[in-house]
Amino acid sequence: MIRYTLPLVIFIGLVFLFVFGLHNDPRLVPSPLIDKPVPAFELPLLHKPELTLRSEDLLGQVTLINVWASWCVSCRAEHPLLVDLAGSSDIKIYGLNYKDERDDALMWLEQLGNPYAESIFDQQGRVGIDFGVYGVPETFVVDRNGIIRYKQIGPITEEDLKTKILPLVEQLKAPVT
Repeated sequence: MIRYTLPLVIFIGLVFLFVFGLHNDPRLVPSPLIDKPVPAFELPLLHKPELTLRSEDLLGQVTLINVWASWCVSCRAEHPLLVDLAGSSDIKIYGLNYKDERDDALMWLEQLGNPYAESIFDQQGRVGIDFGVYGVPETFVVDRNGIIRYKQIGPITEEDLKTKILPLVEQLKAPVT
């Protein structure tokens, strides 16, 4: 009896997981870092490897941290939106260049435009791991105290920008009363 029921139970379990998974948006994976400080880091700047950016350098301003790579097709799709945002607002966007080659990343920014106040170079992906990155692009909204308030998984769309990211940024930039 077990010989026939065990495969049936496994099959039903797999079907359940498959059906359940189809109804979930993978971009809604909760991040354990929401409402927690930005992981401590110190990485070289992409354009000036002799200089570094530290997590403490982000304090005092609301920022976006955009995790990107030159090899990432989705990063290319969202990039024009980031360039427009950088040119039309006072929001500082910091890039975290993830598991990339420096020359490729520099050429990519030269060709497509550079929306980043600074971009840090995480060739080994260690800081990305600390941020819980499991794919690029990912974008974090960080408040002026260095606390992560939102994580966008996947490319930012105009809809995401208008309905989630910009309202949150404005709320975080408002004077504390």
